[in-house]
Amino acid sequence: MPPAGWSMISTMDMHTGGEPLRILLDGYPEVQGTTILEKRRFFKEELDYIRKGIMWEPRGHADMYGAVLTGPCSEGADFGTFFLHNEGYSTMCGHAIIALTKFVLDTGLIERSGDAPSLVIDAPPGQIVSTAYRKGDVVSSVSFENVPSFVLYRDQQVEVQGLGTITLDVAYGGAFYAIVDADQLHLSLDPSGVSTLIDRGMRIKHSVMNQKLIKHPFEEDLSFLYGTIFTGKPLNPGRDSRNVCVFANGEVDRSATGSGVSARAALHHARGELNLGEQMKIESVLGSTMDVELAGLTTFGPHRAVIPRVSGMASFTAYNNFYFDPEDPLKEGFILR
Repeated sequence: MPPAGWSMISTMDMHTGGEPLRILLDGYPEVQGTTILEKRRFFKEELDYIRKGIMWEPRGHADMYGAVLTGPCSEGADFGTFFLHNEGYSTMCGHAIIALTKFVLDTGLIERSGDAPSLVIDAPPGQIVSTAYRKGDVVSSVSFENVPSFVLYRDQQVEVQGLGTITLDVAYGGAFYAIVDADQLHLSLDPSGVSTLIDRGMRIKHSVMNQKLIKHPFEEDLSFLYGTIFTGKPLNPGRDSRNVCVFANGEVDRSATGSGVSARAALHHARGELNLGEQMKIESVLGSTMDVELAGLTTFGPHRAVIPRVSGMASFTAYNNFYFDPEDPLKEGFILR
């Protein structure tokens, strides 16, 4: 046990397609608020030192990602969650939904019988319904129906410092993304090109933020551009596409990005390339995959929208007790990006 005066936060670490998820379990103050957005706001305003201490070095790294579990906040929900990263707080995270579904079922935190139990999760953009597929007593894969996803801008030209005029789309899949064809910039989407992807992705993100209004139909807290997604041809047979997402403060998603492939589903449908019931298999920078299916059509405020169903798999990696020595001058962490 740590000495008196120290604090200790316990976490469970997982990954989905290579993208990390650090789940905060206990050791931190109660997160106040009635809705998930209120709880997220409270954590941001009152407990942000915990995000920094757990996500940043020396306990984490510049590409760490996290989730906070809460009790249910709306009728019919099983639990709530919101998401942490190197820059702050995201609105939606598909890889986290997949990992959290496996976590609560495999650990028995929530008990459900059957080979395909479902959960209802309160997340910042709304309720998410996930379904786990078991082999024996272990969840082997997860799918979830995302919130309505839509295209905000199509075929827009944006001036980007050092790159000139870039043609891109902006779409929403629980978070807003600028979506760019990598061939337009002669970019490689394999791990060797990550440094260049970060640089180009952040330049494009900031340029779009400065030149385009990013507005959610209902929630001001969700009205911001989360990242840039570069798309291209798959590098492995049997896949339809590859994408690499650069988000927050230059983080690179190791997975295919659950909210990102949802945004892409909306975009491909708008282009006439993905019809109801059809599916795409999209690979990440590591070659791990997520499937996205067009599960439904709807409207969302003034937008024509789709309901994406995203599938993937997650794994456990660690259980941690992180100590905070009050005399440690770096106890709140630091980031080198």
